[in-house]
Amino acid sequence: MGEDACKLWDKVIMIRIVCIILSVAVIFIGATNAMAIEEAKYKVARKDDKFEIRDYAPHVLAETVVEGDIKQAGSMAFNRLFRYISGDNRSQNKVAMTAPVSQEPRGEKIEMTAPVGQRPVQGQWAVSFMMPVSYTLETLPEPEDPKISLRQVPARRMAAVRYTGFWSEKNYQRYKKKLESWIQEEGLTIIGAPVWARYNPPFTLWFLRRNEILIPVGPNID
Repeated sequence: MGEDACKLWDKVIMIRIVCIILSVAVIFIGATNAMAIEEAKYKVARKDDKFEIRDYAPHVLAETVVEGDIKQAGSMAFNRLFRYISGDNRSQNKVAMTAPVSQEPRGEKIEMTAPVGQRPVQGQWAVSFMMPVSYTLETLPEPEDPKISLRQVPARRMAAVRYTGFWSEKNYQRYKKKLESWIQEEGLTIIGAPVWARYNPPFTLWFLRRNEILIPVGPNID
């Protein structure tokens, strides 16, 4: 291969490398922008490496219970809940008179929030979307799907561990055990079921995903 051919080949390789880097950057930026949405509000009471104790503010969940393994249940429930926030509901909002007042015949669209929560319920999975803080149980539109319920969650303290990686049963169990061990070491008491929280859309690369296990704990710490 001549010198000119080698230089041309080097340029081709360099162009391919640049294209790959740009593609990854576009995916990363897209995932970040896609999740630039309202998140559950909390204050960190204690931090220990990847573990945290958080105080969550009261909030409302739209929740549905489904059967299946952890991945199948998550996909099935996500689609059902997404239809609800996209307009598959009966709007019952009471709004003070302003101008203009808008109304859509298919129902009211609700902004997406994070995270998507998932917890085990007697062999099934309860999957939930947190509702925006601008809504209450009284102002949220009623779901058309009877399998979706709205639930008020009081302020509570949660132990949390954050990790990246695939949405798998293996990773869920692995980090749940890590968090449970840390809770025991800290002398805290588990007072509720674990919650699996996902913050990113499905197209996000596995190493960029923000996943968390959350477990309600007590007593309070100062």
